[in-house]
Amino acid sequence: MTSGPESRRKTTAPDTGAVPGTVRPGGRTARVREAVLSAAGDALAEHGFAHLDLAEVARRAQVGKTTVYRRWGTVTALLADLLDDMAEQSEPRTETGALLDDLSANAALVCRTLTDPRQGALFKAVIAAATCDTTATEALHRFYAARVAEWAPCVRQAADRGEVPADTDPEQVIRAVSAPLYYQLLTTGAPLDRAAAERAARSAYAAACAGVFRHEQ
Repeated sequence: MTSGPESRRKTTAPDTGAVPGTVRPGGRTARVREAVLSAAGDALAEHGFAHLDLAEVARRAQVGKTTVYRRWGTVTALLADLLDDMAEQSEPRTETGALLDDLSANAALVCRTLTDPRQGALFKAVIAAATCDTTATEALHRFYAARVAEWAPCVRQAADRGEVPADTDPEQVIRAVSAPLYYQLLTTGAPLDRAAAERAARSAYAAACAGVFRHEQ
């Protein structure tokens, strides 16, 4: 399975016969999926998206090419499954009792993920693929919906404590933490370090406290 800052192990559900690359099988099929995803992550980290090849992934995973082509079919479907796997295993939110600290923990996690050799490469590949492939686009949307939903309760709890306006949109606050970090990753190449994480968290916190993210009436 995918490993790194965002990951924690989960069991997989039985095969449902869904679209290739989206099922969550058990037994031997689950072991094959785990081996293939691990091999794909290695290949991405070593050679990047441009050189990702299903036959090479099958060789690394020591499974038949036919199995890989039948299950995933395309490189972008494999990327999408890698990202779905990351979402399944992502770390739970941090709850400190103070919104700024919670947002700082979120920002630090995003930075660790984006600078991880495997997960950072995966995000760059999926973002690139999402510009022209609906499978990658949908996987990216699923991932962010899951991660925003995981961290949004921190904002709702802060609203209950009176730290931010009661009608603050929790999802907008969480998106505001990660947005500048992704922008920095993709446009400047500047280090995603502790200072960058703190800047993102403090900016989102200040805006939330000022009522920038209140639900529109």
